[in-house]
Order: sequence, then structure tokens, then C-alpha cells
Amino acid sequence: MKTLVCYTSLSGFTKSYAEWIAESLCADLLPLRSVKKEMLPLYDLIIYGGSLHAVGINGIKFIKNQIPKLKNTRLVIFAVGASPVKEGICDETLNGNFTQEEQNRITLFYLRGGFDYTRLNLYNKMLMKMLKLKLSLKKSRTSDERGMLAAFDKPVNFTGREKLHDLLQYVRSIQ
Repeated sequence: MKTLVCYTSLSGFTKSYAEWIAESLCADLLPLRSVKKEMLPLYDLIIYGGSLHAVGINGIKFIKNQIPKLKNTRLVIFAVGASPVKEGICDETLNGNFTQEEQNRITLFYLRGGFDYTRLNLYNKMLMKMLKLKLSLKKSRTSDERGMLAAFDKPVNFTGREKLHDLLQYVRSIQ
């Protein structure tokens, strides 16, 4: 099965996962900015990864626009976020990014990434500063919110090859 792993990564966590997936599956690997839409129908399986921000998957619009043209191509999406894996995250992410028809064509996985403020671009740094201010003004914070505030001073990385087990097992089962 000819496989492409493509990704959009803001701070490197999604890129790491994409590289490990491509290596494990002997697949082609490209950042999304290098993918041409005419390339996609040449693949039997496309695995796309993007960072997750408020349920939105970074870069997913390009993939969504190609779904109608990829009738014979399997699609696996992995969303990478700083939050711990929690029940319902995949359903929430699917519903927030895809129509029901698109969901019927996609298998989604959530992978925990990390947070490193120093690796963000200027736009995302500004967004994160606003979040930091909002969190710091709260009188009561959840453990996730306390962890997020702490990560501004000390980056966190929760990635690991072992987190790919379910995704790789699924892909191997359809090959």
C-alpha cells in the first residue's frame, strides 16, 4: 500500500510524530506545504497530522478540500495537542472539523504533544500570551490550566514513539 505521511507542525511535536510514523511504515514523508493536490490520488493511504487548537486541526482545510477527489484513498488523521488524552476528544475533534460524510471517510487519532513557547511564531506567541493572561487572572484553575501556566517557563514534551501504538496497529490492519 503506497502511503504518504504529511503534516503541519508549529513547534515540532507533530513533525516528530510524522517522522516516526513514516519511518515505521516505510512511507513517504512531506510537510503539507510541499504537497501538491495532484500527488494525492497516487497514494492508497494518506496520513495527515496537525496540531490541535481549540478543537481545530491546523492545516486541515487543504485535506478536507481533497476528500471528494480521493475516492479510493484511505485517510487517517492525527491531531496533536498539549492536553492529556481524555474521553471524547476524538469525537469532539471530528465533529468540530468534519461533516458527517467526511467523518465516514476518516479515522482520527489524538496524540499528546507538548508546549514550548520559545518555538512558536510571533502570531502564536501573541495568542498564547493572551491565554496566559486569561489563565493568570482566574481565581480558580484546573490542573490542566496550572500545567499550562507552568509550561510557559519550562517547556514540556509528552511525545513518544509508544504513543503511536494504536495508530500504527490500525494502519497495519488495513494494509
